[in-house]
Amino acid sequence: MTDAAAVDVAIVGGGLVGASVALGLADSALRVALIEPAPPRAGPAQWDERCIAVNHASVRILEALGAWPQLAPQAAPIRSTHISERGRFGVARFTAEECGLDALGYNLPLGALGEALWRRVSASKVQIRAPARLAAARVERDRVELRLDDGQVLAARLVVAADGAQSPLRGWFGVGAQTHDYRQSAIVTAVRCSRPHAGCAYERFTPDGPIALLPKPWGDEDRLCSLIWTTPATELAARMNSDDGAFLQAAQQAFGERLGRFVEIGRRQAYPLQRVVSSSVIAARTVFVGNAAQSLHPVAAQGFNLGLRDAATLAELLLAIGAGDPGEPALLQRYAQLRETDRSRMAGFTDGIVRLFSNRIPGLRGLRHLGLLAVDLVPGVRETVLWQNLGYAGHSPRAARSQL
Repeated sequence: MTDAAAVDVAIVGGGLVGASVALGLADSALRVALIEPAPPRAGPAQWDERCIAVNHASVRILEALGAWPQLAPQAAPIRSTHISERGRFGVARFTAEECGLDALGYNLPLGALGEALWRRVSASKVQIRAPARLAAARVERDRVELRLDDGQVLAARLVVAADGAQSPLRGWFGVGAQTHDYRQSAIVTAVRCSRPHAGCAYERFTPDGPIALLPKPWGDEDRLCSLIWTTPATELAARMNSDDGAFLQAAQQAFGERLGRFVEIGRRQAYPLQRVVSSSVIAARTVFVGNAAQSLHPVAAQGFNLGLRDAATLAELLLAIGAGDPGEPALLQRYAQLRETDRSRMAGFTDGIVRLFSNRIPGLRGLRHLGLLAVDLVPGVRETVLWQNLGYAGHSPRAARSQL
């Protein structure tokens, strides 16, 4: 490769986490390029638009990135959570009031979050190469040379791989990953309920997988919820192809009537579920973030929140080096060290929850019941789970640190 344009940091992938890294570095002295296959698109809002839950730590990070003022008017506050198992009485409850917070987190339209991040990145000095795909990469002693599909060549001192769970960069650089197919899909839609949600997010475990309802932002409505229903592969076609009435009846049976009756449904979308955990979050002059580092089951809604902490931690380290080399091995090792506890704990927690509540071995139901009671009643257990759900399970980047 010749005639390469020199940059300090090249971010491959302009999704939510990649854009967050770019925005975190936008005001620094670093020369930053963002490579994204598709141009950002914005369309009219739909009442069943996909949403994403952000916890307290993530809100703090989005505030530091300057994106929260645009997002706040579109966010539905989650003021409490209610976790239960169908057929059992054990319940775990958490409230924002017990933490001295206005909200434990917020449910946001996915499109609005992406648009807010991209708007700020586009207005910054970050070099945006979009639409553009990475065609080849070669590691040299002091740089990584990246060739794009349009013939452009970048020479980056550090590459940030934010290119998804099936990260091509991970494959090119010989970094393995542990993959587990849950043989499930998440059906995502919206439902209108006969009772107001009162800012409560519900997660109910069933033998087939969890079903979750979260307050959905849509004007002043207080009866609209995002519904995420984990569905075995063997039942996916039937649920997706059933008429609205049959689907609502089946979802009602799985969830119960804590929010009254389900009276209306939005458009259904299904997403296959896999756990992909990279064997390393670093390679030669390369860092893996977001789904390229770990793609988790959506139970407990931790995936994006974990990736956003990846982005904030990396930006914090890079901002501290001044004129130093952003790709030096010591910095990459420090990043890996800081992220290890958080990512391993979250990856283990989400996978363990799915396996435990999907297991039908006699006797485990009683243990699960006791576990939910312990989460709700035992102070040490309760505090650990609460802090984890708020986003403070391991090292907290400066932007996320709580004042609790």
